[in-house]
Amino acid sequence: MGRLKHTGKEMQENKIMSDRLTALSPHISIITLNVNGLNSPIKRHRVAGWIKEQDPTICCLQETHLSPKDKHRLRVKGWRTILQANNEQKKAGVAILISDKVDFKAKQIKKDKEGQYIMIKGTLHQEDITLINIYAPNTGAPKFVKQLLIELKEDINNNTIIVGDLNTPL
Repeated sequence: MGRLKHTGKEMQENKIMSDRLTALSPHISIITLNVNGLNSPIKRHRVAGWIKEQDPTICCLQETHLSPKDKHRLRVKGWRTILQANNEQKKAGVAILISDKVDFKAKQIKKDKEGQYIMIKGTLHQEDITLINIYAPNTGAPKFVKQLLIELKEDINNNTIIVGDLNTPL
């Protein structure tokens, strides 16, 4: 049996077609979790293991309880892009981790000093995307979420994904 040989030109054409198909329907997965604090090294290790096991494109965390100076504590191999909104008092806190496996470029970041939300506008596989991760306060959550969405309405469009712990009963 002769071996099938591909010319360099055929291989290049196959790569172009593969890239086109990926561009047409890039698959992304998003996971979100209220971690209820990441100040314990054991808990950080367990959360990092869970993220690696799930292997999402994007991971959104709420209630990280990290202060702005602790942001280096949130590290996961394979997720170099980590954007956070933290609170000085180690309350609330949200984070968005983006896998190194995808082509993501951040263009704009909005966040609050209380660590209740972070919004990232950017491109993922050359497509515009806006991601909003919210941790609503335990009291007055519906009013907080409504007010936040009103404030961000200029940034919200068809490519916006809103995730988080909205602290609102169904």
